[in-house]
Amino acid sequence: MKEDLIIEEPCPLCHADGSVLFGEDRRRRYWRCPCCALVFVDRSSLPTPQQEKAEYDLHKNSPDDEGYRCFLRRLFKPLRQRLADNARGLDFGCGPGPTLSVMAAECGLPMALYDPFYAADALVLQQHYEFITATEVVEHLHRPGEELDRLWQLLQPGGVLAIMTKLVIDAQAFKNWHYKNDLTHVRFFSRQTFQWLAHSWGAELVFVDKDVIFLQKSE
Repeated sequence: MKEDLIIEEPCPLCHADGSVLFGEDRRRRYWRCPCCALVFVDRSSLPTPQQEKAEYDLHKNSPDDEGYRCFLRRLFKPLRQRLADNARGLDFGCGPGPTLSVMAAECGLPMALYDPFYAADALVLQQHYEFITATEVVEHLHRPGEELDRLWQLLQPGGVLAIMTKLVIDAQAFKNWHYKNDLTHVRFFSRQTFQWLAHSWGAELVFVDKDVIFLQKSE
């Protein structure tokens, strides 16, 4: 690997230039932004919408799967503690088997759904919410800067954006990281990336768990 390789296209999160080669395998190269520390694949390695949907159609998550509920509770339980009764939320990237919204409804918290493949109702992106969840979503976003800024604007003052995604540690760990082997995973965040995002938004940042991150809007 040539350590001094620099990609010409800007970072898809902060749009800075000068991202350097972070790693590569037989299928893709991975670049790291010097500004926000996002690790990303270049445009030529992005999957088509058809390839994405074919992969997502394989997901069998559902509210009836107790294992999946347990997985989501690592985000939902601490999030519930921050929310007022009857707070209204949005499950962004809900997938083919929305489950977090069912868990929230069981606690009296209504949630709207949005997913570009399974619940593409653009009207829900014109409303405001007291909380927004994105579980195993941000690693799939082709335009994370644009998409995350849009979600942030949908949050009411004091609202929480709750994200679940696995985090980049360093180049050595990344080399053998199974998470990058999914070809629909194209953007990889680290603690530094979320620190940059929180600073740019003026948000309160909390690392709730190793892969659960809350960003709270000021009142």
